[in-house]
Parts: sequence; C-alpha cells; structure tokens
Amino acid sequence: MALRFALLGLLCERPATGYDLAKAFEGELGAYAWHAGYNRIYPELARMVEDGLIEQADEGARGSRTYAVTTSGRSALREWLMRPAKSRTVRNEPALRLFLLSALDPDDARKVLRDIIATNEQRIAELDPALSEQTPISPDGRLLFGWLAAGYGLRQYRASLDWAHWALAELDKTAE
Repeated sequence: MALRFALLGLLCERPATGYDLAKAFEGELGAYAWHAGYNRIYPELARMVEDGLIEQADEGARGSRTYAVTTSGRSALREWLMRPAKSRTVRNEPALRLFLLSALDPDDARKVLRDIIATNEQRIAELDPALSEQTPISPDGRLLFGWLAAGYGLRQYRASLDWAHWALAELDKTAE
C-alpha cells in the first residue's frame, strides 16, 4: 500500500510517465526509502486510475502515458500522511547480522565493523555535498520532501558510522 502513496507523492510534485516514476525508484527514492520495480509500478498506476486517485493527463506518440494526481488523490495522500505509521514487521538484514556478530571470531567481527564504517563514510561523502548544494525550497515556496528525506538518510548514516566506531572500540576493549 505504501507504493501507492509514494506514487501519489511523486505525482504531487509534477505529472509524470510510468517510466519517469520508475526512474525515481531507481534513484534516491529506491536507494534510501522505498524500492519498487516496473512490474509493481505499472499495475499500481492502473489501479490508481480505476480508483480515481490519478488520471491519464496525456498520451505520447509511442503510447507513453503521463499521469497527474487528482483532487481525490491529493486528499488520500494527505490522509495517509497525517495518520501515524502502522507498526510493521521489521526485516533488516544489516541489523540481523549485527545481532549475530558474536558467532564470528573477533578479527572477523572487526572486519565487518570496518566495512560498515567504510560503507557509511562513502554514503555520507555522496549525500552530504548533494544535500548542502540542493535548495530545500521549490520555486512555489514549498519545502521539498526529497530534501528532508535526504537529510534523514544522512543522519542515519552518521548515526550508523558513530555506532560502528563505538562497537569497534568496545570490541577492542575486550581484547585488552
């Protein structure tokens, strides 16, 4: 169901084709928030048209369809955003691996922690300049949700980096 609202949010920014929307999921949205492929996006767009949440605004020469959000779609998105998020079943492979680090010998555990440090440093190095160079305000004066989401991601990577340094130091203390 969250895919529907992700699509509505993107279409609130501007009308787009299914291809444009799929590209957004291949970029930052898919990397940091929600992944969806073509095989899930196109059927959901068809259902959203049937439900009156979006409309086909234009059809291109090659049969590409441009979709736009309807008033009812904006209302549905607003209603969803205003509700507290439902608790969900968590499947976080990196966190599961951390729970199981004690199964490794200390040298292997250190390697895993160093890899976490390197990965987070790389992601911070990619995201930090992009975030600081990007303007948080759209031309019509609204705060851009992508900018806020990128800030959330950056802070998560910094917290993970801080944790990995702490965990490595704790592991080193036990070796003394």
